[in-house]
Amino acid sequence: MAITGLGVLVLLLAVLLASSLRVLREYQRGVVFQLGRFWKVKGPGLVILIPAIQQMVRVDLRVVVMDIPKQDVITRDNVSVKVNAVLYFRVVDPERAIIQVEHFLEATIQLAQTTLRAVLGKHDLDGLLSERERLNLDIQKVLDAQTDTWGIKVTNVEIKDVDLNDTMVRAIARQAEAERERRAKVIHAEGELQASHKLAEAAEVLGQQPQALQLRYLETLTVIATDKNSTIVFPLPMEVLGALVKGIGGRDGGARVA
Repeated sequence: MAITGLGVLVLLLAVLLASSLRVLREYQRGVVFQLGRFWKVKGPGLVILIPAIQQMVRVDLRVVVMDIPKQDVITRDNVSVKVNAVLYFRVVDPERAIIQVEHFLEATIQLAQTTLRAVLGKHDLDGLLSERERLNLDIQKVLDAQTDTWGIKVTNVEIKDVDLNDTMVRAIARQAEAERERRAKVIHAEGELQASHKLAEAAEVLGQQPQALQLRYLETLTVIATDKNSTIVFPLPMEVLGALVKGIGGRDGGARVA
């Protein structure tokens, strides 16, 4: 009977010892409560607890990657889009993460959803599509400031997809096409302006040397002749035409006088 009682006692001590031992990995910490009150943060390694008096809550210190579901966002220019993102955060203070908020993972993802809608709603569609890096930083700063009291550090936020309806996609395509046409017209007008300046300079040089104009006529005829054209337009200088007009006018006047 004594042996049986001793065996039961040894078994009970073994159970109590097993229930009082905890092993925490390098990336884990244990928030220990003693009679319901916070005592200390322990770990990593072997942790010994007093059964029925001390309780421990494990906290993972690794970076948590969570997908923010697609959110309906109305931009500042009243365009409805669906946006989803990826959130990266980790626990830096296990005590506050357990005591200050209930279920810090769920609380953080819910806060991320509302912050995503609030921050993106302050920007127009063009900024949302072209300034993602700045928007990522703005969202990260807002989230980090709000989760600091929970002992959570938001390390990064990345916007993944921005979904537009078909009507808005066609409107953006038309806008891009109009922008390209505008740039083409501006470039063409700038080319015409530069060409006019060069032609004015050329006309000034040719006006100073009349022989240069004759050489230019001959060169033009040479270029035309190499193309095997059946018709050649020969330009006449205005001086020759003026002399002909004056000669014809003089003969007509003499005939009328006679």
